[in-house]
Amino acid sequence: MLNREELKEIATLQGDGSYFISLYLNVSPDTRGDYVIHLKNMIKNVSEGTDKQILKKVKRDIEKLEAFVTSNKREFKRGLAIIASSEKEFWREYHLAVPVANAIITDKSPYIQPLLDILDNYKRYAVLLVDRESARLFLVHLGELEEYGEVHTPDVPARHKRGGWFSLSGHRFERHIDYHVSLYIKDVVKKLESFLSAEKIERIITGGSDDAAAKVKEMLPKAVNEKIVGSFHAEMFANVNDIYEKVKPVIRGIENAEEKALVSDLLTAAAKRQYAVLGLDNVLNALQEGRVMKLIFIKEFKDGGYECRNCRHLSKQKVSACPYCKAEMEEVNYLVDLAAQKAVEKGAMVKVVTENKELSDAGGIGAFLRF
Repeated sequence: MLNREELKEIATLQGDGSYFISLYLNVSPDTRGDYVIHLKNMIKNVSEGTDKQILKKVKRDIEKLEAFVTSNKREFKRGLAIIASSEKEFWREYHLAVPVANAIITDKSPYIQPLLDILDNYKRYAVLLVDRESARLFLVHLGELEEYGEVHTPDVPARHKRGGWFSLSGHRFERHIDYHVSLYIKDVVKKLESFLSAEKIERIITGGSDDAAAKVKEMLPKAVNEKIVGSFHAEMFANVNDIYEKVKPVIRGIENAEEKALVSDLLTAAAKRQYAVLGLDNVLNALQEGRVMKLIFIKEFKDGGYECRNCRHLSKQKVSACPYCKAEMEEVNYLVDLAAQKAVEKGAMVKVVTENKELSDAGGIGAFLRF
C-alpha cells in the first residue's frame, strides 16, 4: 500500500551512474483505451529527446513498461504509476483509484512528486455509520471508500414510553441502560479503537442516527473523541458509493479550511521572519542548508532551473559549475518537483495546496524552517 515511509525510502535511491524511468499514466475507464496511444507517444518523445547514452541505459525499462501496459489484461483503476530501473533491479507499480497526469521522466533518481501529491490530497479517514442496532466502519484512502466491518445486535429492546434509551441522561444511562444495548455500544467503541490503531488513522467522520452517534461519542476516550472532524447523514442500508458521495464534501470542507489556515500561518511567519521563507530561491537555499521542516507549494506551480549532475544541488539561477562540488549544472524544467523530492529525502514534510491566491501572489512556494 502506498505510504510516506515507502516513498521516503524510494526518494533516497540513487542511480550511481544508473538511471530510473518513472511512468505516470491516466488509465481511467473513460479514456477507452486511449492511454495506450498516449504511452506510445510519450515513449516516442523520450526516444527522440534523450541523450543516446542515457537512452541505452533505460531502453530495457521502456520496453518492459510498454509491454506491461499494452499486454496486461487486468482492469486498471484510474491511475497507474511505475518506477523502474533494470540496472538497479528495481520495479514498483501502483494501481491508483485517482487519475494522474501522463508523464515519463528519466533521471538518476525516481520521480515521486505525483505520488506525494496523491498522499497529501487523499488523507486517511475512518467513517463510522451508526444507529441504535448496528454500526458500520469504513476506511477512506486514495480516493476510495472500503468497508472495514460491522457491529450488530438483534437484542436491542424497543423504545419505552419515555423515549427509549437515547433519551436518558448520562447518570441514568449508567444505571438503567439495557445490558444488550450497553454491550453493543461497547463493541462499537472497541471495534473503532482497534480500527484506528491498526490503520493509523487520525481523523473520524460520523454518520447515521444523531442520538446513536452522540452516545457512542460519550463513551469514547478523549484522545479518540478529539479525532472526530465532521459528520454526515445517511441511512444504515446505503451502499458504499452513496455513503462516499455523502462523505466527500465533508472531507473537502475540512481540508480546504486546513489549507487556508496553513498558508495564513506561513505568510504570517515569513513576514515576521519567524523560521519561514517564501519564494523559490529562498526555499532552495534553505533546502541546501537542511533547514526545511515543511515545504508548501501550489499544485500548479511549475518552474525550471538547474541541477548539479554530481551532488544534485538545485538552483534557479544559471551557473556554469556547481558552487559546492564544481560539477556541471544541468538544465531541468521540473525544478519544483525536484525540490519536493529533495525535501522528502531530508525528512521534511511536503504539502501541496490545491489553490490559494495569497500563496500564488507570494511566489507560489514557501517553507517552514527547522532553525
